[in-house]
Amino acid sequence: MPSPIPNPAPDGLPAREAALRMLDGVLRRGQTLEAAAQGGPSLPPADQALALAIAGETLRRLPDIDLMIDSATRLRLADDAKARMVLRLALGQKVGLGTPDHALVATALPLVDGGPRRLVHGVLGTLLRRGVHLFDAPRLPVEVEERWRRAWGTPVVDAARRAIAQRAPLDLTFKDDAAGRAFPAAASLATRHARLDESSNVAELPGFEDGGWWVQDLAASLPARLIPAAANTVLDLCAAPGGKTMQLAAAGHAVTALDRKQSRLARLQQNLDRTKLHAELVTADALDWAPGRTFDAILVDATCSATGTFRRHPEVLYRARPAIIAETAALQARLLAHAATLLEPGGALVFATCSLEPEEGEAIIADFLGAHPAFAIAPPTEGELPPFITPTEAGFVRILPGMLEEEGGLDGFFIARLVAPRD
Repeated sequence: MPSPIPNPAPDGLPAREAALRMLDGVLRRGQTLEAAAQGGPSLPPADQALALAIAGETLRRLPDIDLMIDSATRLRLADDAKARMVLRLALGQKVGLGTPDHALVATALPLVDGGPRRLVHGVLGTLLRRGVHLFDAPRLPVEVEERWRRAWGTPVVDAARRAIAQRAPLDLTFKDDAAGRAFPAAASLATRHARLDESSNVAELPGFEDGGWWVQDLAASLPARLIPAAANTVLDLCAAPGGKTMQLAAAGHAVTALDRKQSRLARLQQNLDRTKLHAELVTADALDWAPGRTFDAILVDATCSATGTFRRHPEVLYRARPAIIAETAALQARLLAHAATLLEPGGALVFATCSLEPEEGEAIIADFLGAHPAFAIAPPTEGELPPFITPTEAGFVRILPGMLEEEGGLDGFFIARLVAPRD
């Protein structure tokens, strides 16, 4: 008797297999989506993009998706059970991408071949018959909501819920303000800035090859705007991927850009070449770099939990646990203290993190000033930052969910400018 002909794999299955590996990498191994995407077989660009979209949309709505799954099972599935992971991906496609029901079922069941196929089929069928609806304001992980509610209040948590359901817009920073204001089909919310829909293909936008602009969230462009115009020599202490380095070079400063990874600086050099800007690139560990000279101004955009980037990188909500936040905060304190030793008397030191955690912002500066009382906070002056930015009473800049919500929002950020004592 001839062997039975196997059923062909459904279209899109490799992308779902890759998305399952990514979700497992984030939730079980604490990886970023980018790092998790590196594992497994190579995929065509379209399949790789689909896999990232499926994993990302699932993570955006994971607490609500888990509640749906739990409502359709007699016994709760373990968090790392394969059946739960597959159901998460299927429902993430439904609520985040609008994938048709038949495609969800056809691509979910092969992921549990040899496993709880009947369970997945039954739960998915039950939920699809009930009707699966889009979440306008998905829940965040419980511990994140509790942490942010204590720090910033319920309105900020509510705004964060609304923000994670939306794709972040595409922000461009320009070398020249006139070019930014003239950019076609774009809104400008600040000088040298343009905002477009996130779906734009960057390499196909006007002027990409000419190098007049680069991609950079508007909030991420704020720290470099606080480097005084009169500063000649400027150190970008944690430079890669390089948006702030290019801002500083475009403003006319003599920039030294430091990063400990040569590969990251190679990418920065490519961006400098494209934009026809110049900076001195140095491969070194910022914690012990001893250049034998000082700088008029220093920008420390420090390594952090990156929770402020949750709109673009929803996995940070699952990676940035208290231990990680404490670890990065300790690193930031060391970076800031070392940067102070490289500053000219009277020079400006700008410290920034793309974090929504007070431990990685306000607390760092409070501890630094306690140990360096001769330093002073220098709040933004009129015209340095866009008019919608209002410094805190202490003179800091704190960007929270809800700011510019109608215009597409901003990444979360903390920024403080300090001035060194004069001899």
